[in-house]
Order: sequence, then structure tokens, then C-alpha cells
Amino acid sequence: MKSAAVVNYAPEPGSVEIREVDTPTIGEDEVLLEVANVGVCGSDLHQWTADHSWAVNYPVVLGHEFGGHIAELGSRVLGWREGDRVVSETAAVIDPNSPLCRQGFYNLDPTRKGFGYGVNGAMTRYVKVPARCLHRVPEALAFEQACLTEPCSVAYNAVVMNSRIRPGDRVVVLGPGTIGILCAAVASLCGAEVAIVGLEGDRHRLEIARSYGCEPIIGDATEWATRADGLGADCVIDAAGASMTLQIALKLVRPNGHITKVGWGPQPLNFSLDALVQKNVTLQGSFSHNWPIWEKVLSLLASGKLDVQPIIGGVWPVTEWQQAFEEMHSGRVVKSILKPA
Repeated sequence: MKSAAVVNYAPEPGSVEIREVDTPTIGEDEVLLEVANVGVCGSDLHQWTADHSWAVNYPVVLGHEFGGHIAELGSRVLGWREGDRVVSETAAVIDPNSPLCRQGFYNLDPTRKGFGYGVNGAMTRYVKVPARCLHRVPEALAFEQACLTEPCSVAYNAVVMNSRIRPGDRVVVLGPGTIGILCAAVASLCGAEVAIVGLEGDRHRLEIARSYGCEPIIGDATEWATRADGLGADCVIDAAGASMTLQIALKLVRPNGHITKVGWGPQPLNFSLDALVQKNVTLQGSFSHNWPIWEKVLSLLASGKLDVQPIIGGVWPVTEWQQAFEEMHSGRVVKSILKPA
């Protein structure tokens, strides 16, 4: 059986289109997942506009934020049944014998290949998924929200696992995209005072961030960062898709403070890192997530403590992918969601 799929077929800008793809054949340790909803990630947009900085196996079906129902089980899959409601992690291919995988850090395995760039993703009706990637979705959690477990896990990893945030800390988040807003929301859950910084064109998204208890700032956040004692923010989370924002982070962070960079930026820095040394600042990268983080995030989503509904700008049929992409790319919505079936 064939299904419509959003396919990135070449490295040139705009090389994305709807194509008919065959239903995948699963292996003995895999399941066939019928996709209910799939979120559009900023990385999907970057592959569409061809300004990404990672290798892509063309042609590839896009989409790595997804959930749905199990339609078929591989012969060695245990603990799951057809019809189960699940979401999937993104690490589609890993080396289980690598030192990092043996420590549980398969997200950092250099051989890792993810859905939507390394192997076919979920912007289509059916996707094959290793059973090790699956997490059960509570009945009360709709797939429109559950499919955003992945970006929420990115934010949880950046804020909870990779930042030194304590209750009462002052935290600045740079960039009001999906990850930036979710980082701000998670930092608020940790008891921090949070400001989120954007540009004039980000007013709508900054107002959405306000609903998470964050103070929106357009432009320079120096006054907010230094308001307490004049020294700067305890932590700056750089969630902007540019390299230059690291320079802003170095300006805003206090001596002996912490910067966590979660936003990608392929551009050269072209500025001095002396402030990093002079301020004795910790600079931490944050990438992806692993199994325990997903379980924590699903618990937060199911309880309503982390509500992703404010960032969802609309749901489009997969055949209307371009409108969904353009709505996000223009900044009119924070998060677009596709419905393949």
C-alpha cells in the first residue's frame, strides 16, 4: 500500500514535495506505527530551506516528533500489542555496543541516525520504529499534545539535566521558538524567575511565553539580567538558531554563571571568547534526550503540569505541509502539527 509522504529529496533549497511511498516492511525487533500526529520541527524547516548543518540521506521522509497506534509487531517484540498508543524517540539507528550506548547516552552515539534525516520519518501514514524507542501514551493525553514529547524532552534535557538551575535563580532564554518557549516553561517549573528574549517580529510568540509565567523582552535584556545585584543572570539558555547569540549570552551571564546552548547555528562565531574565561563561566552544549527523560516528560504532560496547548498553532493534513511549514517559518505560529491519515 502507498501513502502520501513529505519527502526532502535533494540538498537544494525548496527540495521538499509530496510523494507516494510504500508501507515499510518491519524487522523482527520493530513495530509498524500508524501515525496519528507529527509535529513540524525547526530542523524540518532548515532542511526545506537548505540551511542545515547536518548530513541528510536523500531522499528521506521528514518528521521526528510523532505518535500513533501500533499497527503491526515484529516477531521478537515483547510487551506491546497492536492498537497500543505510543510515541517514539528519535534515535532510529544506534550501535548498542558503543561505550556511550552502554551508559544510556545513545543520543550521543556518533553513529546515531535519526528519523527525518538519517532514515525515513513520520510525515506519512506508516513508519517503522525499533521497539526500544517506544513509550506508552496515557489515554487522557491527546496525540496532538503527545507528539510534542520530543521537543519537550529536548527542553527538559537542556534545563533540568544540563543547567545548574535552582529555585529562585534568574534565567534568561534567548529565542522564542518552540524549544526556547519550552525551555522557559521548564525553567519556571524548576522555580526560576525567567525572561525570554526575542525580536520585534517575535511579539506573538513572546506573548505565548508569558502564559508560562515568563517575562517577555524585545531586544536588550541587560536591565532584567542585572536587576537583582548588577552581576547578571545565573543561567542563560541559548535556544536561538544562530551562532551570534552566544556573544549576547556571555554579556548577560553573571561571573561563575552557566550558559547552556541548545540552539543550532552553523555560522562562524567571529568574536572573542575572553569573557568566558574572565567570568569563569561554564558553557554547556545540550543535545537530544534519552529514555528516562521521555518518561519524566510524559508524566508532566499527562498531569497537565507542562501544557503544550498554548504553542500549537494549528493542525494540517499532511498534504498541506507547505502551509504548515510557512506558518512556522514566518513566525505566525510557534508549532505546526500534521495529521497524515
